[in-house]
Order: sequence, then structure tokens, then C-alpha cells
Amino acid sequence: MSKYPFVMGCNVIAFEKDSIKYGMTCAWAQMIGFDKIMMLIGSQSDTGKVLEAGDIVGVSALSSEEEDISNYIGSHHSTKVDKFKDIACIQDGTAILIKGAKTQSVCVVKEILHLDGIKEDNLVILDIIKINVDEDKEFLLFS
Repeated sequence: MSKYPFVMGCNVIAFEKDSIKYGMTCAWAQMIGFDKIMMLIGSQSDTGKVLEAGDIVGVSALSSEEEDISNYIGSHHSTKVDKFKDIACIQDGTAILIKGAKTQSVCVVKEILHLDGIKEDNLVILDIIKINVDEDKEFLLFS
């Protein structure tokens, strides 16, 4: 049996706030409508600590060729290093998108929920403002 009971995509949520570029990898993300995404962001994340309703963020679903990007962004804290210094990115306002990703979405944070059993984590609801999809690429998956 694999480490995880489900197959999950690897996503990067990233944005600039107060002159700091924040970003993290997130496998716990799901489309919940044609123009809505839900992500569970852990309490240990610098990104999650500063994220607020109304923020404009980038969500990049990484391609199968970008495992090194996933590992790098996921293993450092945004307040300690500039995670995007050596990664090809596109900045759209405050949203940061990963070049080469399978999908690149600019989103607005609509709501941040704290549910029973996961009160310390952030269940983030995002509305997609615009999206770019590279039909020729495969998603990076964890299983």
C-alpha cells in the first residue's frame, strides 16, 4: 500500500505581502466548483499565518517535471529565505505563479475557516479570477 490512501496533486500557493514573498506547497487542495478551490494550510506555515480574506494569490498546480520545485518550496519557511529567487515565476499583482506549472490560477481568498478537529489549521476557500492551463503537461501527483 502506498504512503497515502489517495492520489493528490502538488500545488503552490504564493503571493507577496508587505514586501515578503510567501509560498508553500499544498497537497490538500480540491476544486469545489468551476471557479472555486479549497486548500488546507497547516498552522506551522508562515504563508498561512499571514493569509487573509481578500488577498490575491497565485495557485500553481505543478507539472510532473517540477518535483524539485515542490521539494524546495516545501522545505523552507518564507520568512527565512526568498523561495522564489532561483525559480522561474510570473508575478501578477500580488499573485506569484510558477512558470511551467500545469495550471496557473490567480485567486482571491474568500474565506478562512477553522473547523472542529482542525481549528489550528486554515481551511481556505478561494475564488479563481483567471486561469491558464497547459494541456500538454501532466500533473505532479503524490500517492
